[in-house]
Amino acid sequence: MEQQPPKSWRDQVVDLLYWRDVKKSGVVFGTSLFLLLSLTLCSIVSICSYATLALLSVTVTFRIYKGILQAVQKSEEGHPFKAVLDQDVALSQDLVHKYSDLVLGRINYALRELRRLFLVEDLVDSLKFAVLMWILTYVGALFNGLTLLILGLISAFSLPVFYEKYQTQIDHYCGLVNNQVKDIVVKIQDKVPGMKRKPE
Repeated sequence: MEQQPPKSWRDQVVDLLYWRDVKKSGVVFGTSLFLLLSLTLCSIVSICSYATLALLSVTVTFRIYKGILQAVQKSEEGHPFKAVLDQDVALSQDLVHKYSDLVLGRINYALRELRRLFLVEDLVDSLKFAVLMWILTYVGALFNGLTLLILGLISAFSLPVFYEKYQTQIDHYCGLVNNQVKDIVVKIQDKVPGMKRKPE
């Protein structure tokens, strides 16, 4: 039986969002939602402290229990977490370089895009950006960042499945809306002086 190559992180994220493995997706979704809802009640410092204390309580209790068990049974099993303690947890330089290069590339791309939008290289794109920021002022007035994160998490785990189920109908209506928007943009570009159309 042939071994399948390991999945890339993108494939793993897609599998999570499309609920390919219901248990794994449920655990990730439930844990993430629980943490975000906890943040609405407590600060992130409190959440991290309580989670660390809970984990530490479990490991200390287990360590003491195993120590007492070894003393009673007079066995020489050693430290209960020895296998984990012997594992190398250091990040490799190659891994750090790979992801730092990836992050640096994304930051540089974002900086170039922001420069292009703020310095009005293309008037239409800059106006679209302005409209988006204007809409976000209303979104910000209605929701705080944490609420948006919770809504984003719920959407990320529900919309892909919904889209997969109703893809044909959604694509049809999105195409109609997209054509209407293009027609409106073309009419505006024709009427406003100095707004040249981008070559197709």
